[in-house]
Amino acid sequence: MHRPILISSLIFVFLFTACKNKIKMNFDTSTQAPTAEQIPYQLKEHGDIRVDNYYWMKERDNPEVIDYLERENDYFNKMTTETDSFRKDLFEELKSRIKEDDESVPYFYNGYWYITRFEQGQQYPIYIRKKEALTSPEEVLFDCNEMSKGFDYFRLVGVNVSPDNTKVVYGIDTESRRKYTLYVKDLLTETILPTKIENTTGGSAWTSDNEHFFYVYKNPETLRSEKIYRHNILASGNEDPLIFHEKDETFSVYVRESKSLDYVFISSYSTLTTEHQFIKADKPLDAFQYIQPRIRGLEYSVGQFENHFYILTNHNDSKNFKIVKTPIASPSIEHWETILEHREDVLLEDFEIFKEYFVITEREQGLTKIRIQRWDQKEDYFLPIDGETYSLYSEFNPSFETTKLRYGFTSLTTPSSVFEFDMADRTQTLLKQQEVMDSSFEIKNYVENRIWAPTRDGVKIPMSVVHHKDTKLSKETPILLYAYGSYGSTIDPRFSSTRLSLLDRGFVFAIAHIRGSEFLGRNWYEEGKLLKKKNTFNDFIDCSKFLIENNYTSPSHLHALGGSAGGLLMGVIVNEAPELYRSVIAAVPFVDVVTTMLDSSIPLTTGEYDEWGNPNEKEYYDYMKSYSPYDNVEAQAYPNLLITAGYHDSQVQYWEPAKWAAKLRTLKTDANVLFLNTNMEAGHSGASGRFDALKETAKEFAFMLQLEGKAE
Repeated sequence: MHRPILISSLIFVFLFTACKNKIKMNFDTSTQAPTAEQIPYQLKEHGDIRVDNYYWMKERDNPEVIDYLERENDYFNKMTTETDSFRKDLFEELKSRIKEDDESVPYFYNGYWYITRFEQGQQYPIYIRKKEALTSPEEVLFDCNEMSKGFDYFRLVGVNVSPDNTKVVYGIDTESRRKYTLYVKDLLTETILPTKIENTTGGSAWTSDNEHFFYVYKNPETLRSEKIYRHNILASGNEDPLIFHEKDETFSVYVRESKSLDYVFISSYSTLTTEHQFIKADKPLDAFQYIQPRIRGLEYSVGQFENHFYILTNHNDSKNFKIVKTPIASPSIEHWETILEHREDVLLEDFEIFKEYFVITEREQGLTKIRIQRWDQKEDYFLPIDGETYSLYSEFNPSFETTKLRYGFTSLTTPSSVFEFDMADRTQTLLKQQEVMDSSFEIKNYVENRIWAPTRDGVKIPMSVVHHKDTKLSKETPILLYAYGSYGSTIDPRFSSTRLSLLDRGFVFAIAHIRGSEFLGRNWYEEGKLLKKKNTFNDFIDCSKFLIENNYTSPSHLHALGGSAGGLLMGVIVNEAPELYRSVIAAVPFVDVVTTMLDSSIPLTTGEYDEWGNPNEKEYYDYMKSYSPYDNVEAQAYPNLLITAGYHDSQVQYWEPAKWAAKLRTLKTDANVLFLNTNMEAGHSGASGRFDALKETAKEFAFMLQLEGKAE
């Protein structure tokens, strides 16, 4: 259920009446919206009975379910026919800003330079490497354009080259259910080995002998990552031994190598608790040893340097985390020695280990900082960064020996940039900045800033805002307000070339950094989860009211967007404050909270109890039910709605948005449009090809632009 954001859209012509303004647009009134059959189904828990008229939509292969989804798609297509050409033009506009023949910044690892390349007109990446020097002949590891032929969806993940550079493990998903089949390619002969392991995460960890690797098996029904196996590429036909089984259904597992490649880790995690085990990579048959067995509420992540593990942890009420070290020979909690103390006003997010330097990522007042320390304590300083609202992050730094740190920087106006900072002499080089293939684009033409909105309980919510310098802020200004607000996932301000299509047409884009994220520290997250989850929804509504009351916009021009758990947010706000919004886009929304969280067979449900609560307990049941969008649809006027779904979605099952749309149709009292658009070939993240994904964005943008009379 931990879901990212999607962007699709639609076009139509229609009659809309909002608040005091009457804005006329025509649409084909002869096109009838589809209706779904109502088959009452009783759900009883804690003596409470809920009647779900659309429970039958869970039957994935039921022809009636497919028929309903296809009728909704057909309705969308018919309603948007007249503006089809605009949507196509918008897609071409979005596509034209992308540098089609592009490649990543090369990185050097274990004797090879690795590069990811895109070619003109191609949907998928090509992975290559060059031995020792960038001038060496290139070796194609994978051409995903060739590999994807014959599939509606294709994704390659987990590319992991063996220590001797002769083999590579990788995972492929052609269904969009995030169940990857593992394969092994011999890089010397360019042949695929007989290895074929289904139902995995796609991740792996090699051992030093180049013969064994560990991998993670997913439960085929719940999709929980629950077992670790060891595979021997030379032992064909033998059953892989089970190394670890995570039996607690609230936990999942993953496997990885240490940066030094000296160790392999098995890690178990839930929302509130983590646990790590390790072995020496040159002893693959050894039993794994615990660093610290799980303690409920104890979170920690591990890196290794020489004879110590370095650990980022919340131990001893360190809500914003601290860093400790412990001897590898005796790693348990009683041996943890603090090297960077917990601070009330600074969140420690991550660290990187180099031979001579220790690099820490911190967040203060919502802004990320990168701190650089020498192991000998002779230097301790911050990477010099300016700005009021931006995104700063450590890039992939696989080399242990180097003094050069790669980091990324972007903001709402600054294209994504990769820098290389020499920690020894404090010089830096811009290695690459995203190219915007539009001669009219100039950073100076856009304005970004951060504003703070007061909430009903006295807290102030930061919002990152961007608009074209010529856009005047008034009641007539269209604003797209976006948020996520769950799992402690922080949405930092980033540049988007596609967003320019809104900004150049007079839109303002804003991110509400609401509670439920960690934007202002760990407490910001804890104030937006479990029995405080309503703070997340109230924050978004209060940010919306602030924008309206301060004449940034008006209800006739305020649009809202959220996906996945952010789609839950959208579902709540349209129930509680529908009068504030001209339109709401809910992408793959998690809206049937109670029913889903009561069904342990649904993928990812049991691992979510620490985020939402366990509705098998009455206190959490009652609280969830009080905000669950599907359970609280009522007879009232709703904004214009675009709801998207993925038929193969493993995070939010397709039936949640489908049921919600069907129920809304029967109860809403307005004449505004409601669309349910389901991608029948894709899952949670939408289309896999880079251009196909833009078509979904074009749908979404066109939806809002049509409403604003800007679809031209």
